[in-house]
Amino acid sequence: MLGKNPGKITDYVSTETYHQHNPVVADGLDALGGAMKAMADAGTPMTYTKNHVILGEGNFVLTVSEGQFLGKHTSFYDLFRIADGKIVEHWDTLETIPPESEWKHDNGKFGCLK
Repeated sequence: MLGKNPGKITDYVSTETYHQHNPVVADGLDALGGAMKAMADAGTPMTYTKNHVILGEGNFVLTVSEGQFLGKHTSFYDLFRIADGKIVEHWDTLETIPPESEWKHDNGKFGCLK
């Protein structure tokens, strides 16, 4: 999640306010850590392998990435709200990327970002 030099998650995410809009993860930094640990312990870690674009405007940042989730090639769209230099709110959506043989065109999931 935080690259090759991660530091501490508290360098990036607020310890005071963290609202999570994923219905399976509760609010708060402890809940986020617990959810990530539970996925790893279950053998279902969420792995980001490529970041396609980062867009920011005002206090919002959108990342468009791909990787693996539940053993499937997956796209990740994460929207963050920043306050006082830290993430205080997060929304996300994930979608399985079908095998290339099933694509209806040659654009791929991220064709518009090239």
